[in-house]
Amino acid sequence: MKKLLMASAATALMASVAGAGSHSNEVKLGIIFGFTGPIESLTPDMADGAELAMREISESGMLLDGMTVSPVRADSTCIDSGAATAAAERLLTSDGVKGIVGGDCSGVTGAILSNVAMPNGVVMISPSATSPALSETEDNGLFFRTAPSDARQGVVMTEILMDLGIEEVAVSYVNNDYGKGLADSFETAFKDAGGTITISSSHEDQKADYSAEVGAMASAGGERLVVAGYLDSGGSGIVRAALDTGAFDTFHFPDGMYGANLETNFGTEINGSTGQVPGTDSPGAQVMQELGEANDFDGTSSFVGESYDAAALILLAMQAAGSVESADYKGEVMGVANAPGEKIYPGELAKGLEILKNGGEIDYVGATAVELIGGGESAGNYRQYEIKDGKITTVQYR
Repeated sequence: MKKLLMASAATALMASVAGAGSHSNEVKLGIIFGFTGPIESLTPDMADGAELAMREISESGMLLDGMTVSPVRADSTCIDSGAATAAAERLLTSDGVKGIVGGDCSGVTGAILSNVAMPNGVVMISPSATSPALSETEDNGLFFRTAPSDARQGVVMTEILMDLGIEEVAVSYVNNDYGKGLADSFETAFKDAGGTITISSSHEDQKADYSAEVGAMASAGGERLVVAGYLDSGGSGIVRAALDTGAFDTFHFPDGMYGANLETNFGTEINGSTGQVPGTDSPGAQVMQELGEANDFDGTSSFVGESYDAAALILLAMQAAGSVESADYKGEVMGVANAPGEKIYPGELAKGLEILKNGGEIDYVGATAVELIGGGESAGNYRQYEIKDGKITTVQYR
């Protein structure tokens, strides 16, 4: 019965019923992702996911008695903290956004939080910043994330490799907050499980030649090379150099290396390689895939569901607070995200708004089985995959 209800909700949204009318009141949300830079192939789908949630709520006509939601995009670059900070400042000062979906990469997210969100008291929900350091950053209750911390990913990665009987690996990580944080958490978990890391070395992003880095890893050896980098930049450079020199022919890929370009760039060359990316086999994930197909984006791509969920949580929290001001609604984010309450899935945001308007409670499950713990980060679910015949193939969920 639940599947039928969700399918009906998804169908209704796909039909995009035009009955919301026009509203004089508008609230703007910022979307700050790396539209240029090392993950630029992922960000269009992520932004589309976030904007779908905004459009769904606008068309319902139920946000705070008829407010519409307008997205404003900004480029974080993923790697340039100065540029990301300036872009976020423009979102607030020029565009007047009342919340931010983002940032994306961990370093720029930390910079935006410290330099923009905190001084201006604006809520941020990141769908993809995973550095464990962000769990400890002072945020005045303004920062949340729908993607799990890499403290969790390090454990999951260890479990996958150990289950495969791989107990000795080399590690190459991008030299930034994301790469170092993930490498450290993985090293701790892997060694605690009895594994051996032959070498753990950083690589700079966007270099033309990675032969020296790969040469050092080849000398150290290992059953598999773990590449904690970016698919559209240095991570792929490391993989290409390893393949071309024969240093490694199988790899393990954390979330920054997941995407369609993994198949496009390497195909059958990396058969047998493995990886994990945040994901769930919950009913909401299937609805998200269907909504993506109906709206011309890939609902299964990296962090798309998390982006939809981030935007939805901000707007549902506004409804719960009866206000679009961060000072008022920041305290409602955890409440709408977690039990108790009526479960809300993608395509059911109007239902959630109505329940909140009537004084009820919701448990927003969303596309990614959202559960916020600690200071407001995802408890964490992952999709384990393997490259078979040059294609990404799901193995299981963890």
